[in-house]
Amino acid sequence: MKSKALSIVLIAAFLMGCSNAEKFSKELGSLTAFAEMVDSGAKQIAFSEPMTTAEMNEFYPQAEAIADQYSVKLVRETELIKTDLFDAGIAEGKEVLILYKGNSYEAYVQLKADRNSLEKSGLYEGSEKQEIARRLGRLLGYSAKGINDKIATNTNYRRLTDFGVKASNVFLYYKDVQKATEFYTEVMGLAIVAEYDNANILKISNTSFITLVDAAKGMHSADEPKSVAVAFLTRQLAHWYDYLQEKKVEIKYTYKPKEGGPHDGFVAIDPEGYLLEFEVFKQDQENENFIPYLAKTDDVLTSANHNGTSLGFHASITWLYYKDLLTLQNFYENVMGFELAADQVWTKIYRTTDDSYIGLVDVSRGMHSYAKENAVNVGFIVNDLEGWFNYAQGQKPFVLRDNTISQDEEGKYSGFVGFDPGNYFLEFDSFNDHPANKLLLKELETIK
Repeated sequence: MKSKALSIVLIAAFLMGCSNAEKFSKELGSLTAFAEMVDSGAKQIAFSEPMTTAEMNEFYPQAEAIADQYSVKLVRETELIKTDLFDAGIAEGKEVLILYKGNSYEAYVQLKADRNSLEKSGLYEGSEKQEIARRLGRLLGYSAKGINDKIATNTNYRRLTDFGVKASNVFLYYKDVQKATEFYTEVMGLAIVAEYDNANILKISNTSFITLVDAAKGMHSADEPKSVAVAFLTRQLAHWYDYLQEKKVEIKYTYKPKEGGPHDGFVAIDPEGYLLEFEVFKQDQENENFIPYLAKTDDVLTSANHNGTSLGFHASITWLYYKDLLTLQNFYENVMGFELAADQVWTKIYRTTDDSYIGLVDVSRGMHSYAKENAVNVGFIVNDLEGWFNYAQGQKPFVLRDNTISQDEEGKYSGFVGFDPGNYFLEFDSFNDHPANKLLLKELETIK
């Protein structure tokens, strides 16, 4: 009799387990995936789907089995931390499971305590509130872009990229802008796409431009430190090196190709001392995310030719030099919204458009020293210039040089200037329908 009763109990337990497995099939699948990610180190912690207490009581035994299978720990959380990373009511009146290993749960507890402390003191707002959300996102293993996307969904937070970056444009300043223009057009072979009385705009690649400015009429003196290097990414590196040597261009660092390593290149010097880096990036651990982007870029041929080979560029990097790299990483990720394409430890390369990049360099390792003033503006052609200006003026994510959008007298372009935390000038522009902009606008129209 006892044996029969026990069999009935076991059968009932089996049927209930099958029923629960079917009922929670989606949640069990998600939990299994998260457990594997925590076990492998891809995530420090993970949250289950929110459930009522009654549902969690049914679900928990199966969750424990999954946790045991992947050697991760479980905690039932009845008051999930509220941040701008998720909708505020996502777990209201419900429980979640926290999966973790090591001391990551303690990090979550500390984060929760810090958030509550800020709220009690009336400081849980603005950048402090955003940073709590970012800390939670990092704990959950999200990328900087993923974190910022979620915060933007739940708040009025925006980045430059939300207003549309059409192209990049680096401004260099010269005592003799005519001589500089001759070098970049006749030697480098770049095409002029706009000519003004104080500057000329030339095309490097499909979405990157270089503007040569008459320093007597510009924002900077040509005597200020040239703490910038412009990298021209090419698939004809050896040809460029031989060609520039034949043209008697001064070379600062020679071309020494080698097997292995993340990149090869050499550095030339333009007529007034700006450093020009000709570079190719190779398959390497630090370039694993970068190479697929570069592979999609098209060569833009110049008028330069070496032994029958037309020379060109397919992307550019504007290298900037800083003391505090982490602060600048946070700025270019969280304020500008750029995606980290390559992490070379002492340099960080951010993707600004399809084929233009900004490289942040630790001055202790780079070609330049830190300088408070720099003879360069880092420029961006913005789709919604007025929207970005209004946001910057209202939210103050960076310091503005002037509290207005300026326009040239003839109505060729509009723009405004701010400063990054390393004191580089950031220029945001849009170009109007003016005869001087005919070629430039034609180029911009081709950009998706």
